[in-house]
Amino acid sequence: MDSKKHSNFTGSKADINREVGGKFTAYDGWIQGINIQLVPDKKIVQSWRGNDWPENHYSKTTFFLRKIKNGTKLTFTQTGVPIEFYKDIFDGWIEHYWNKMKKL
Repeated sequence: MDSKKHSNFTGSKADINREVGGKFTAYDGWIQGINIQLVPDKKIVQSWRGNDWPENHYSKTTFFLRKIKNGTKLTFTQTGVPIEFYKDIFDGWIEHYWNKMKKL
């Protein structure tokens, strides 16, 4: 939830408002959305979309964070992705986020 850290991590511009109801963009504006629920160090819920999706179509992403020995466990769900974009979004999370996190 930090524009500068997200940009450094991904190598692409991000603009992230850290308030409920605040808007965010990532990957040079390709990802966009609104923060629905923010529970510090525990949960992030966002309305999320790709810029090539049907107009006004948003999915729902939920990130649950839990401290574990030697780190944090992240449990992620995303619902409402248009079927024609599902494979690209599924693969994109792995390539652009999860694999990069594992390297850290």
